[in-house]
Amino acid sequence: MSYFIKQEKIRFQHVDYAGIVFYPRFLEMLNCLVEDWFEEALDRPFSKMHETNGIPTVDLKVQFKKAARLGEILTKKLWVKHLGGASILCGFSFEDEQGTTCLEGEVTLVNVAFNADRDDIKATPFTEEMKEKIRNYEL
Repeated sequence: MSYFIKQEKIRFQHVDYAGIVFYPRFLEMLNCLVEDWFEEALDRPFSKMHETNGIPTVDLKVQFKKAARLGEILTKKLWVKHLGGASILCGFSFEDEQGTTCLEGEVTLVNVAFNADRDDIKATPFTEEMKEKIRNYEL
């Protein structure tokens, strides 16, 4: 079992006047990590998935440990803590180049399906094939 890992450079668009990451930008980076995981590791790109279903965040716990600054490279890690029928509890951490944790937490994602009008959204169990792919990231 393993982590899903991506790196991200802190850019001007991510920082506030003090030159540190403005906290909502961390959540955008987390969403990018989830989106990349689904596309690259689970073969379920958001561009295709969101035609008929989705994977919304239903719970999010975040601890900000250390400021990240303009120009730094963050290593973003994601892993599965629990796989349910239609939900996934993932752990995540963002570390700076020295390996110090800047951000860590948990995110719960739920597999949903919706009708063409998107006015009827329901939790839908993952297929066994998808569960097998997800299990590769259980720690």
